[in-house]
Amino acid sequence: MEDLDRKALRLGGFGGLDPDCISLASVTAVTTNISITVVEARQLVGLNMDPVVCVEIGEDKKYTSMKESTNCPYYNEYFVFDFHVPPDVMFDKILKLSVIHSKNLLRSGTLVGTFKLDVGTVYSQPEHQFYHKWAMLSDPDDITAGCKGYIKCDIAVVGKGDNIKTPHKANETDEDDIEGNLLLPEGVPLERQWARFYVKIYRAEGLPKMNTSIMANVKKAFIGENRDLVDPYVQVVFAGQRGKTSVQKSSYEPIWNEQVVFTEMFPPLCKRIKVQIRDSDKVNDVAIGTHFIDLRKIANDGDKGFLPTMGPAWVNMYGSTRHYTLIDEHQDLNEGLGEGVSFRARLLISVAVEILDTTSTEIVSSTEVQVEPVSNISEVSAHWMVTVHWLPSISESATGKIEEFFLFGSFLEATMIDRKIGDKPISFEVTIEICNHWSYSLRDSDNVNTHHIDYTPFFCANLRNYFHLPYFEKKPCIYIKSWWQDQRRRLYNSNIMDKIADKMPQHSIPDVFVWMMSNNKRIAYARIPSKDILYSIVDEETGRDCGKVKAKGFGPAGWTVQAKMEIYLWLGLNKQRKDFLSGLPNGFEENKAPRTSPCLQSVPPVSLVYNSKSVFQLRAHMYQARSLFAADSSGLSDPFARVFFSTHSQVTETLCPTWDQLLVFEDVELFGEAGELRDDPPIIVVEVYDQDTVGKAEFIGRTFAKPITKMCDEHYGPPRFPPQLEYYQIYRGNSTAGDLLAAFELLQVRGRAELPPIDGPTDSERGPILPVPMGIRPILSRYRIEVLFWGLRDLKRVNLALVDRPRVDIECAGRGVQSALIQNYKKNPNFSTLVKWFEVDLPENELLHPPLNVRVVDCRAFGRYTLVGSHAVTSLRRFIYSPPDKTHNNWTSAGRRSLLYPQNEEKEEKKKKKKKKKKGEVEEDDETDESMLDWWSKYFASIETLMEVRDRFCYILFCSVQFYSVQFHSILFYSELEAEYDNFEDWLHTFNLYRGKAGDDDEAALDDDRIVGRFKGSMCMYKLPLSEEITREVGFDPNMGMFQSIPHNDPINVLVRVFVVRATDLHPADVNGKADPYVVIKLGKSELKDKENYISKQLNPVFGKAFDMEATFPMESMLTVSVYDWDLVGTDDLIGETKIDLENRFYSKHRATCGIANSYSVHGYNVWRDPMKPSQILAKLCKEGKLDGPHYGPGGRVKVANRVFMGATEIEDENGLKKQTDEHLALTVLKHWEEIPRVGCKLIPEHVETRPLLNPDHPGIEQGRIEMWVDMFPMDMPAPGPAIDISPRKPKKYELRVIIWNTDEVILEDDDYFTGEKSSDIFVRGWLKGQQEDKQDTDVHYHSLTGEGNFNWRFVYPFDYLMAEEKIVISKKESMFSWDETEYKIPARLTLQVWDADHFSADDFLGAIELDLNRFPRGAKTAKQCSINMVQNQAELPCISIFKQKRVKGWWPFVARDENDEMELTVMRPTHTHWIIGIIVSSSQGKVEAELHLMSAEEAEKSPVGLGRNEPDPLEKPNRPDTSLMWFVNPLKSIRYFIWHNYRWLILKALGLLLLLLLLGLFLYSFPGYLVKKMLGA
Repeated sequence: MEDLDRKALRLGGFGGLDPDCISLASVTAVTTNISITVVEARQLVGLNMDPVVCVEIGEDKKYTSMKESTNCPYYNEYFVFDFHVPPDVMFDKILKLSVIHSKNLLRSGTLVGTFKLDVGTVYSQPEHQFYHKWAMLSDPDDITAGCKGYIKCDIAVVGKGDNIKTPHKANETDEDDIEGNLLLPEGVPLERQWARFYVKIYRAEGLPKMNTSIMANVKKAFIGENRDLVDPYVQVVFAGQRGKTSVQKSSYEPIWNEQVVFTEMFPPLCKRIKVQIRDSDKVNDVAIGTHFIDLRKIANDGDKGFLPTMGPAWVNMYGSTRHYTLIDEHQDLNEGLGEGVSFRARLLISVAVEILDTTSTEIVSSTEVQVEPVSNISEVSAHWMVTVHWLPSISESATGKIEEFFLFGSFLEATMIDRKIGDKPISFEVTIEICNHWSYSLRDSDNVNTHHIDYTPFFCANLRNYFHLPYFEKKPCIYIKSWWQDQRRRLYNSNIMDKIADKMPQHSIPDVFVWMMSNNKRIAYARIPSKDILYSIVDEETGRDCGKVKAKGFGPAGWTVQAKMEIYLWLGLNKQRKDFLSGLPNGFEENKAPRTSPCLQSVPPVSLVYNSKSVFQLRAHMYQARSLFAADSSGLSDPFARVFFSTHSQVTETLCPTWDQLLVFEDVELFGEAGELRDDPPIIVVEVYDQDTVGKAEFIGRTFAKPITKMCDEHYGPPRFPPQLEYYQIYRGNSTAGDLLAAFELLQVRGRAELPPIDGPTDSERGPILPVPMGIRPILSRYRIEVLFWGLRDLKRVNLALVDRPRVDIECAGRGVQSALIQNYKKNPNFSTLVKWFEVDLPENELLHPPLNVRVVDCRAFGRYTLVGSHAVTSLRRFIYSPPDKTHNNWTSAGRRSLLYPQNEEKEEKKKKKKKKKKGEVEEDDETDESMLDWWSKYFASIETLMEVRDRFCYILFCSVQFYSVQFHSILFYSELEAEYDNFEDWLHTFNLYRGKAGDDDEAALDDDRIVGRFKGSMCMYKLPLSEEITREVGFDPNMGMFQSIPHNDPINVLVRVFVVRATDLHPADVNGKADPYVVIKLGKSELKDKENYISKQLNPVFGKAFDMEATFPMESMLTVSVYDWDLVGTDDLIGETKIDLENRFYSKHRATCGIANSYSVHGYNVWRDPMKPSQILAKLCKEGKLDGPHYGPGGRVKVANRVFMGATEIEDENGLKKQTDEHLALTVLKHWEEIPRVGCKLIPEHVETRPLLNPDHPGIEQGRIEMWVDMFPMDMPAPGPAIDISPRKPKKYELRVIIWNTDEVILEDDDYFTGEKSSDIFVRGWLKGQQEDKQDTDVHYHSLTGEGNFNWRFVYPFDYLMAEEKIVISKKESMFSWDETEYKIPARLTLQVWDADHFSADDFLGAIELDLNRFPRGAKTAKQCSINMVQNQAELPCISIFKQKRVKGWWPFVARDENDEMELTVMRPTHTHWIIGIIVSSSQGKVEAELHLMSAEEAEKSPVGLGRNEPDPLEKPNRPDTSLMWFVNPLKSIRYFIWHNYRWLILKALGLLLLLLLLGLFLYSFPGYLVKKMLGA
């Protein structure tokens, strides 16, 4: 518990207004949404992949759809994960993105790569999000493999009340710089390395008993000995992985000497290591204690920094009490949630990090937990998850020399003891625990060290709600001697750093616990960090609370406490004990006990006796409170304050909320020297309660203060006296509960005559109650408060009865006024009398004004009045009247601005358009057909400009696009219109009426749940008397006061036109992670459902709808726009809704009825839609503001209130004829209306507003956003024209014809069976992304020996295309079970692949190219000019769009990446991924000559063509070489070619040789016979 002294300094005006809380992990569960959009993946390593992305957070997994045959899949799929856990648990969850190849129901697929980070890293980013960032994938099974690809994604963490300002997602382009947009926090280097994180576990001590005494007796009976009742092991969790040591059976002091090793990228995106000691059990393992190691606090990333390093050091673990119970209701404390109330154990650990050299051949991948001998500790292999190694024993000296420590404490005061425990003896216990034989605890009632007995509490003076212990002049003391490793240096360093920043987590000595005991039962505790009371001879090293008297509170922060105690603590070495009393207030004598042991050199005192004391008088000037917590069912409170000082207390009277009371505390005795009391007086505790007529008072909150002290020898006068009133923040728990305006002075008393007199008026009505004296109380002046009573809205029932005749009561400082009675609330909820006033005395200082209370009562039969609701206006400052400023800073310059470009500027604009495009940009047409423009042209032009300037503008984006010199101006508000224009409360304010008690739990009870209606009106406050100049300036009407020229509040009929453009990031409502949204509009009793036009399976639906409704203000003024999920069976589910108060918009001076367009046009897409022309609007505004003008003059000038504006005077009609008009001039004035003195304000421009969708079942959490706007037209004015058409654009039908002419240099994949020659059987496959089912193949060019292929083959791809969004639109059923088709929008990309055909096995993939049809390079004219540089230097190449070029022919390279070529992956990372998507090139796989021809559906129908080489318009058959024949079709030709063509000379030589041998054989055969014949002469 934080000491109350520090609270007093912080909360008493000395150091800011921080919450009264301590730094600990929140244990309150909160609702959190994590939304993830997986946009696409690029450069995935692998050939012809079918990738699926898995999004995993904790134990929850969700998958995208599978994309076939691509290394660069496009998903644009949105996932939402809902959690209801404490924040620290949420932030430690690991978010993992994984890409899996070929996953389906039957197989898990092959993991390509993963990326992970913790949720806390995302939440720490600006706006709690990463937007359009690339996550780099790595292989968890092979850390030497390098990058495995990238995933483009959006990640946002949305908690209650968070407003995620996501940049717009309308027109996504592929001009992303991957390297410049990696998903990494700021400051993390782009190139991260693999590293080992060593968490070395040595031993633990001081473990608590983890079993019952009965089980111990059973074990003793069977085993024969009473063994330790705990089987501990250590579990370490980091980056979603966990490892654990071996289990040490039956050991309170286990020794492991093991290390848990994690392999993770460095710097890691997971910041905390969780170390937990657990007790092994056959049924369920239980946590003994938990410690978190923040890697950021044990590392330095500076130039002279160091890697995360810690220890060996003892870490102390805290949790629930050490006493074992079968069911521990505080087990969460042992899990690390919340502040531990008791010491649990200490663990000796160390942390080290080693950067790995992934090029080393010794690195071997392993994913299993390993235990290796000590001798092999240096031969550690690489691994991904966790390995556990044995460590050599650490020496005792490594953790520090054991020294004897001495802890001394003295109890100086114990007050504010709860009366529930005050009837039993009270004692205090001080412990600094570790293990049973090393340290012990003492109580001030233990006979071992003191002779005191338990104290019986006394009632506090003047108040019987609290007790105090009789520690008057005799202060009890305690001391503890213990032995620890001397790690004071770490604590000294931490104390030094505390002066700068609290950043040293390596504590060694356990914290000190002070327990409050009642009848030997633990009641409450205070925990003091040991470093805060550690002594050193060097002042900078001494703990901030060492040797100082500190106030400690027992009990939850900010709530009613069990006791308040002032205690003195000192901790140091026993040999430094001579200084342990140096910090006590002087004037005491030591009361020592007799020596009971010869080992004690000198016995510490058992008590301190103060002989000197001073008598003071405390004056508490309690003036008022404001913004108090609603403690009554009325929504307000009846507060009184209890003031506690030392053993005295007093209470104010019960008033709401101005007390104006002086509380005098007489004869306050304080012990110690007077000088010390002057510089450091005790603190004052003020508790505020709500007085209830029945039952006890209810606690509202508490604050702390320190009095200004005056000694008797000091003069009572400026500058210190009299004290000034100041505000003190009141806290209730961790939340604020109001403010206290008070002043406190402490005056030393020697004689009554020396005290300054109490000056001030006496209040006879209040009896003996003293008011705050003059000089301290604020100076009052006479004010008049005028109240505008407009009406009441949305009043809920009271006691099941409808409100029928309500009235509003206004009260401020005891004065007030009542509104007229509404005779029939249902018929007309407005008041008949608009303005009333009352006069009141208020402080001249605006900051000291009391709150103004608004109460609404229902007047019922028999004179009964029932409270409906109330509202407290805490600050009247904004209602103080200030005369209008007659001057303006820029009023002379704005008149020279003109709307349209002058003619010379038009020419310059056209010249700029004709300039040559930069390299890498798309060549565009110089002109755009104006007939093709519509409202969506303005919308997407605005979005496109928004994307460019989103870093410069936060909320309002002014987007201009030039078409034919006609400039239109569209404004997109990223938030609600109310946020931009102060809720349209320029003169009419809305006050929410509350009823019921406010809740303490933000999740359980929201203020919105207490709203029972709304009061519409306003206030105007000014000091009397009012000057005649002001009266004359405003045209003072006594009946209307300062509310001159406001409209009447009679009912009015209005045409409301609601335009709903689209919704984004809707929360999934179906089990498939999608929704079927439709729009419902509700205004009063009217409701329009667009259920029949629901959009199937979409989380980003485009509605494009306009709804007209007639309404009567004020009865029907709250517009509700809801988005529902359509369900085939059952009721439809509400996704979210937004509510708009149309009445404030309608009457606002900002003129929110219909947005002012940027230009005036009478025809076309930009036609003026307001029924009043600009000149009529300007004339009306001038009349209402009593301005001179407008006066139109020659030369395009107009004069308004001595201001001159210039503009165009001509306009074109539908026939192109120019006419003279004043509308452009009037519009120029309207666009600069805020510059008009006195009455000027910003007029609402033509706009689209973005509103959050909320669901009552998930309060405070956005369920998506909706883009819309509302127009309103009074029915008594000219009727507006038809609503502009914003219906979604229908995609245009196109047909893409792709002719594959030839290929060249295609890689040769096959070996010839006969000859061994390389060859390939080439064919080309192509499809449009998203239409894989329409894959088309060429025929096969068999046996290509050079990589050349001849095809003359035509692919034909019909598709639907949205030009503005650059997306292909595909409508198809997700599965055979789908009820209807789902619409998908995907980028227009053409994929061409080259394959090697095989007859008896799967075809071999050779290479591919993917062309973005909106941005791809011109093809090379020849195959020789086509090279791999077209891929590697893509950012430098000019790009074309097939939608503008229509027809293009050329050569493009096929590329593929060798999976083993890992070094190329990390080195050849492109800096600009532009037109060839997703492949990092290692080598060219061939070239393709193709011709792309884009035609509209109408053109294609007029000129049909056939597929392949078929009719109509057939292509010529390619002239292929004879080698391209198949052997089984014409075997003779194949034999002739394969044998004769290649081996003809060898065959001829063989035949010649054979003939020669044959002749020789014949010769040898016939020669003997011939020779015989010759010899015989035959």
